[in-house]
Amino acid sequence: MNKKEQLMEYITQDIVAFLIEDYDLSMDEAMHKVYTSEIYGKLTDEETGLYLQGSAYIYDMFKEELSNGQIVQAEY
Repeated sequence: MNKKEQLMEYITQDIVAFLIEDYDLSMDEAMHKVYTSEIYGKLTDEETGLYLQGSAYIYDMFKEELSNGQIVQAEY
């Protein structure tokens, strides 16, 4: 596993843990939500560079996807 893949895996683990804590989900439910999400697809796509962002930032984007059914990213 290279460094980029490690970062992706660590962030994924963090998001699963956040979901379990915030939404009282089982490990299986949380993992299913993450691995089937649009944000996970973007996180694991090296071209997006999303894996370079912090776990909390990505988790906020993930919660927006859960709420809105799609990724919503503020423009500055």
